[in-house]
Amino acid sequence: MIDSPGIAFRTVLATAPVPYVRRLLGEHVCELLELLQGSKADDDALRTVAASAVSAEQLVADPDERSQLLQLLPPNKREELAGRLGQASSTSATTFLADLDWSLEQRRLLLGFLGLVVDRAPELPVSVLRPVAPTYGLFPYQRTAASKVRRLLYSGERRTVLHLPTGGGKTRTGMNLVCDHLRQHEPTVVVWLARGQELLEQAALEFERAWAALGNRELSVVRMWGDHPTDLDHINDGVVILGLDKAGAAAKSDQTFLDCLALRTTLTVFDETHQAIAPTYRRVLDALTLRSDSSLLGLTATPGRTWADIAEDERLAELFARQKVMLDIEGYDNPVTALIEQGYLARPTFRTVAAESGRKLSAHDRRRLAASFDIPDAIIDRLAESVQWNLQIVRTVLDLSAHHRRILLFAASVKHSRLITAILSMLGIDAEQVTAESSVRHRDRVISRFKGPGARPMVLSNFGVLTTGFDAPAASAAVIARPTRSLVLYSQMVGRVIRGPKAGGTPTCEVVTVVDPELPGFGDVAQAFTNWEDVWRTL
Repeated sequence: MIDSPGIAFRTVLATAPVPYVRRLLGEHVCELLELLQGSKADDDALRTVAASAVSAEQLVADPDERSQLLQLLPPNKREELAGRLGQASSTSATTFLADLDWSLEQRRLLLGFLGLVVDRAPELPVSVLRPVAPTYGLFPYQRTAASKVRRLLYSGERRTVLHLPTGGGKTRTGMNLVCDHLRQHEPTVVVWLARGQELLEQAALEFERAWAALGNRELSVVRMWGDHPTDLDHINDGVVILGLDKAGAAAKSDQTFLDCLALRTTLTVFDETHQAIAPTYRRVLDALTLRSDSSLLGLTATPGRTWADIAEDERLAELFARQKVMLDIEGYDNPVTALIEQGYLARPTFRTVAAESGRKLSAHDRRRLAASFDIPDAIIDRLAESVQWNLQIVRTVLDLSAHHRRILLFAASVKHSRLITAILSMLGIDAEQVTAESSVRHRDRVISRFKGPGARPMVLSNFGVLTTGFDAPAASAAVIARPTRSLVLYSQMVGRVIRGPKAGGTPTCEVVTVVDPELPGFGDVAQAFTNWEDVWRTL
C-alpha cells in the first residue's frame, strides 16, 4: 500500500464537477477566461487554470474544503489513502478519513498522495550565523561614492546621505560600507532601518551575501520585524535589521529598548531616507545616534520626503547636516545619463497602461489611504479580483512577449501571482513564479532557467522578492502590477530590469505599469531622482 501511486491533484480536478471548479476559481477568474477566449470558458480551460491557480495546500488545510476534496477521490483511491494513513479497523475508508484529526503530518501525506511536494521555504531564524566566502565587488563609480561617504561618516557631524539612481547599486554600496564598519569596529552593532517586510528581508539576505565576501569573522544577522522578538540579550556584534514600525512598538512596550540598543550601536543606516523626519521615525533615529561616536547613513534614490513641500525637504536635509554624496561623473550633468551611456544602466522606456477596475474607493478607503504608508492590503486584494485589471495585465504581457525574451511580472500578492501565471501558461506562454514562500530549490531552478539562453520568451512572476536571490539581468521588460505609493519599492522593481551590459543586463529595457486611475502611483522615477537637488549641498 505504501508504494502505490496515489492520484494527481490535476487528475482529481479533471473529473470534478464544473460548478466545483468554478467555485474554486471564483467568478472573476471565470469571466476573465471567457473574455480572453472570446466565448464561454470551456471546461478544459477551467480545469487547466484551476490545477495551477488553486492552492491545494489551502484546500487540504481547511476542514470543509478537505472533506469535499476527499469525496472527489475515486473509491479505490480513498481506500488507498486510508491505508497509507494507517487504517486498521473494519470501518469504511470514507468514515476513517472523516474521523481523522488531520495533523500536520497527515496533511503532508495527503499532499504527497496528490502528487504535490511540500517544499516551502523554511522559517527564518531570528539570528543567523554564516561563514564568509569572497565575491562582492563595486563598480568604479560606486567605489568613489563609498570613499566620500566614509570621510563624512567618521568626522564632523558623522552623518550623510548616499544618493544613487535606481539601478545604480545603492544597497550593494551601502552593504560595503556596513562591512567596512564592522571590520574596523569589533565588536559592534550596526542597525539597518527600513519599512516593509520585503525591503527588510532583502536587506537581511543582502548583508549575508556581502559579509560572506567581505567579512573577517562570524557574526549575527538579527531580524526584528513582524512577529520576530526584540530580545537584545545576546546581541553584541553584528547587524540588526529593524523594522521602523517594530522599533516604535518595542519602544512603547519597553522604554529601555532603544537605549539598550543604542549603547551597542555605532552605525545606523536608514534605507528610506525620505521618511526619516516623520515624528515616530525621528525619535527612533535620535535615540539610536545618542553616542558621540555613532554615525548615521541615509540611503536613497529619491532624496526628498515630498513632491512639493520644500519645508519638509529642508528638515530632512538638516537632519543629515545637508551632506549628500551622489555621482559626479566628469562631462555629464546628469549621472543617470552617464551610467546609461557608459553601459552600467539600460536605456529605459516607461509607459503606463490604465485599467478601469470598476471599483470606486469609498470614503473609508480614502481615509485609510491617507493614513497609510502604502496602499492597504484589503484594497489591493479587491483590485486583484478585478476582471478588467487582470485582463489588461495579461494583454500587456502578451504584447511584450512579441518583442522581449525575458519579462518580469510584479504581482499584487502571492495568490495574484499564482493566478496570472496559471492563465499565461494556459495561453501557451512559458510562465513561472517565485514568491517569498518559494523554496530555495524551486527559486534556484526557476531563476536558472530564466537566466538561460533559451530563445522562447519566458515570463517570471513574483511577489515579495525584489533583489537578493532574484538577480535576473537578462530581463529586458517589466510589468508592474503591484500598486504602491512607495517610490522606494517602485524603484526596486524598476531596478530589476534597468541593468546595462556592464552589469550583465541589456542595452535597453521597457517598464509598463498597469494602473487603476482610482489609486495613487508613480511615473518615471528618473524625474524623481533630481526633484530635490536645491536643498542639498552635494559633496
